[in-house]
Parts: sequence; C-alpha cells; structure tokens
Amino acid sequence: MNSVFNEHPSRRITDEFIEKSVCEALATFNGNREEADNPNTGIGAFRFMLEANKGKSMLEFQELMTVFQLLHWNGSLKAMRERQCSRQEVLAHYSHRALDDDMRNQMAMDWVNREQDSPGTLTRELAATERQLDEARLAGKELRYHKEKRDILMLAAGQLGNIHSSNC
Repeated sequence: MNSVFNEHPSRRITDEFIEKSVCEALATFNGNREEADNPNTGIGAFRFMLEANKGKSMLEFQELMTVFQLLHWNGSLKAMRERQCSRQEVLAHYSHRALDDDMRNQMAMDWVNREQDSPGTLTRELAATERQLDEARLAGKELRYHKEKRDILMLAAGQLGNIHSSNC
C-alpha cells in the first residue's frame, strides 16, 4: 500500500515540496537560511539531494536515501570525504546507482575486513542491527535500512565462513 501511495503523481518531488521540506528541516534543527543554501551543511546537502531528484517519486527518493544511509553507516562516505571528494561529487555518483548485489557485496567485504582486523566486530554490529530492526518494527517505522544492514552483515558472515573454510 505504501508503494502505491508513494508512487502516486501527487507524491512527486516538486519545488513546493522542496521549500516546505527545507523549511521544516531548518525549524527542526534551529538552522538559518544560509545553511539551506550552503551545500557543505547537512541541510544544504538535503536541499541539493531534493533538487537533484525533482520530479521523482517519494519511493524513488526513499530508495536513494536508504543507499546514502548505508554508505554513511558503512563508513564509505567518511572515506570519500578523506579522499577530498566533494558532497556534490559523491551525490552525483551515487544518485544514479541502485542498491544492488554489487554494492551489497562491496559493503560486506568492508565488514569482512573489519572483522579480520578486530574479531567480534561483525557479531556486535549484527546484534545491534537486529535490535534496531526489532525496535523499528515495533514502532511501525520504515524497515528497509535496517533490513539492508542485516542482509549486508549476514552476507559478510557468509563470506567469512567461506574464507575460514578455505583456510583449513
């Protein structure tokens, strides 16, 4: 039902929707108008993402936001910032990439590497993610982000199993 609602033509990102959303974000975070116009701030990046997705459905935008949440969680955005990639470059690159098996595998390999560097990391993250998923489910919140995190971590655990069995 949510998909049908979010795909309805009235649920498209428009100039009016962008202005209303940015104003709400400014009010929520006690921001000022300059922040909304500065792409180096969180609210400015939010505006940039909305502007870049004008005309798309809310479902398409929600999927994009899930990708960026996962990239943030996984540490990929931080790594790009350390390589001095601008927000616009990162947004331009990932705005056209779907969350697919290749992206999930790349993130899973990051977690395999973390586990090998610090044993127990994967187990702790998976337990925390399971708790977050349960809390979100009980609160009636969107589950996709938490489900994708769990799937990536389970994929990493499977890859670790394959690595350990090939080392024996």
